[in-house]
Amino acid sequence: MRRVGIHGTEPLYGLEATRSIERTASSALPPHTLMARAGLRVAELTRALAPHARCIWIACGPGNNGGDGLVAATHLQHFGRSTGGLPDIVVTLCGDPARLPPDAAHALQQALATGLQIQDAPPSSFDFAVDALLGIGCRRPPEGLLADHLRILRSSGAPVLSVDLPSGLDINTGVLMRAPGENPQASQERHTLSLLTLKPGLFTANGRDEAGQVWFDDLGVPPCDGVLAQAQLICEAPHSTAPRRRAHATHKGSYGEVVILGGQDIAQAGAGMTGAAVLAARAALHGGAGRVYVALLGETPGEPAVRWDPECPELMFRSVAALMSSALMQTAVIVCGCGGGDVVAELLPAVLAQAPALVLDADALNAIVKDSHLQARLQERSASGWITVLTPHPLEAARLLGSDTATVMSDRLAAAQHLSDRFAAICVLKGSGSVISAPGRMPMINASGNAALATAGTGDVLAGMIGSALALPPGSFEQTVQRVAGAVHQHGRLADRWIQTAHAGHLTASMLAEQAL
Repeated sequence: MRRVGIHGTEPLYGLEATRSIERTASSALPPHTLMARAGLRVAELTRALAPHARCIWIACGPGNNGGDGLVAATHLQHFGRSTGGLPDIVVTLCGDPARLPPDAAHALQQALATGLQIQDAPPSSFDFAVDALLGIGCRRPPEGLLADHLRILRSSGAPVLSVDLPSGLDINTGVLMRAPGENPQASQERHTLSLLTLKPGLFTANGRDEAGQVWFDDLGVPPCDGVLAQAQLICEAPHSTAPRRRAHATHKGSYGEVVILGGQDIAQAGAGMTGAAVLAARAALHGGAGRVYVALLGETPGEPAVRWDPECPELMFRSVAALMSSALMQTAVIVCGCGGGDVVAELLPAVLAQAPALVLDADALNAIVKDSHLQARLQERSASGWITVLTPHPLEAARLLGSDTATVMSDRLAAAQHLSDRFAAICVLKGSGSVISAPGRMPMINASGNAALATAGTGDVLAGMIGSALALPPGSFEQTVQRVAGAVHQHGRLADRWIQTAHAGHLTASMLAEQAL
C-alpha cells in the first residue's frame, strides 16, 4: 500500500479495464481472495489514519464495495479486542442481505460468525467513517437509505476513508452523482484507497475534491498483458522537462525565442488586457527562454504603446507590424491570444501560416471558433510537421467543439481527446486535474495544482511556460508532448508550493510568473 501523487507516472484504468483485470485475477485465485485482501487493506489503513478514534462507522452498501467494508469491520473488531476493546466499531448495511453478490454474502457470513453486529442506524456521533456504500459500478445518483447515509457521512465533519471510489463518483470521468439534498461544499478530511487499479475519475473533475488523499494497493495482482490503461497520471515533471543544468558553452540563442502576441490596448473597445501578455512574457522568460518578445495588439501603428516592463526589463517590446514581418515568425515559438481581444483575429491567418511552433490561448481560440477558414488552417498545420498547442478552459473547449460546458465537464478526457483529434493539436484542457492530450496518444491527467490558481492571469502564465518549454531545440513529437505536460505540471507545483509554505494572502499571477523556472 502506498500514497499516490508523489513520484513518476501512474497508469489509470477505467471501468472495462478494471473489470477485465478483476476477472482474470479472480479466476486465478481461490474464491473470495480479492475481497479478503481488500478488506484487510482497508482495515490497516483505517488503523493508521485513525489510531485514537473511539467510534468508527463502517457504512456498507449492497454490493461488493460493501463486502470490502464488512471484511474491514471484522478485522477492526479483532484488532480492537486484541488491544483492549477500542475503538467501538459500528456497522450498517444498506440493502437486503439475501441479495448480496456471492463475495459480499460470504463476507457477511464471516462477519456474523465472529460476533459482529449489524446496526439499523448510524451512530449519533463518530470519529472516523469508512465509505463502503457504492463502488465502480455506480451509474445513477444514490437514493433512499444509501442517500441518507451519504448525507450523514459527508456532513459530519469526521474524516472519511472511501473504499476504491467515493460513493457516487464516476470511475471514468470523475463526475459526482450527488444524493438529493447533499451539501456540495462539505469540508472534511478525505482519503480514498483505490484497489487493484488506479482510476482516472479520482484525479479530474470532482474527483480530486471527493477523493482527497489517494492511496493504492494492487492486492498482489500484477499488471495484465493486453489490458490498456485509459490515461496516465503525471505525479512529477517528466525527466526531460525537469529544470535543466545548462552547459557552460551555451548562450541565449541556445534556449530559444518566444514571441507573445496579445494584450489588447485599452484604446480598443475601452478594455485593456495588456497585463495578460506581460504575464505570459514574464513566465516565458522565467521559464528559461533565451529571448522573449512582446507585441501588444491594437496600439498605434508603427510603434509599441508600451516600450518596456520596469519589473522585467529583459522583455523586448516590438510593434505588431515589425514582428509580423520579421524572421521571428518562422523561428520563434509564438504564443498568441493572451488578452488579445477581437484584434487577434486579424493576425491569425498569418500566424497559422508561418509559425512552426504555436500556442493558442484565450482570445485566439475564440476567434478560431467564429471562422471556419481559420479552423481549416489550424487542421492543416500538422501536415507540415508543425506543433500547435491549444490551452482552453472548459467554456472555450465547449465553443471549439460546438457543445456546452456541462458536456465537456461530463467527460473531460473525451473532450480533450476530441479537440486533439479534430484539430491535429496538443490540447491542455485546464481545470482540476488538467488533461493533456495529443492525436493518437494516451491522454494524461496532471496531479499538481490547487484552487490558488483560480485567479485572473494564471492561464496566461501557463501559456508562457508552455512557450518556453517549446523553445528548446526541437525533438520528437513525443518529446514535445512531454515538454507540454512538464510545463503544466510545473505550473501546478508552483501553486502547491505556495500552499505548503503557508504564504499570507492570495497567490497572484505575477507572483506565479516570477517562480516559473
